[in-house]
Amino acid sequence: MPEELVILVDENDVQIGLMPKLEAHEKAVLHRAFSVFVLNAKKEVMLQQRAAHKYHSPLLWTNTCCSHQREGETNIQAGTRRLREEMGFETPLTDVFHFIYKAPFDNGLTEHELDHVLIGFYEEAPEINPKEVADWKWMSIEAIKSDMQAQPELYTAWFKIIFNEFYHYFETHNITNS
Repeated sequence: MPEELVILVDENDVQIGLMPKLEAHEKAVLHRAFSVFVLNAKKEVMLQQRAAHKYHSPLLWTNTCCSHQREGETNIQAGTRRLREEMGFETPLTDVFHFIYKAPFDNGLTEHELDHVLIGFYEEAPEINPKEVADWKWMSIEAIKSDMQAQPELYTAWFKIIFNEFYHYFETHNITNS
């Protein structure tokens, strides 16, 4: 299987090239990404625990799923594909906002992403892919915020950053499944 390529972008989300994923993370080059937050009717977020064999952040908790768009793929198409691959279901997604962040890891890699945050709604239990996900749970937004402050070591570096942006968005917008 050929190495996955990420889409290099400028600060305005204009594509400027392609690069192998690992190389982009080694060089901390800005690239396009997405983060999916699936909520239920109680406004709880479906979290996933990353699989134990992941090359970074194994067994840490994070948002429902996240990854990188493929060339020619919209943000919604990419989010739908990855949600199906990791969590085993599809639900309509909405692209609500994007921002740029940089998060270094202990292993020398760095996430430097223009991240599109996608929101969807779902009520059922996922059928997780054990190659990608160790476990999952529903948590209220306030419980995530409190637990992240009490036990930050349980969460991925990028989720701590993305959740802060999501939380501010959630506070200022009426997020409903309609």
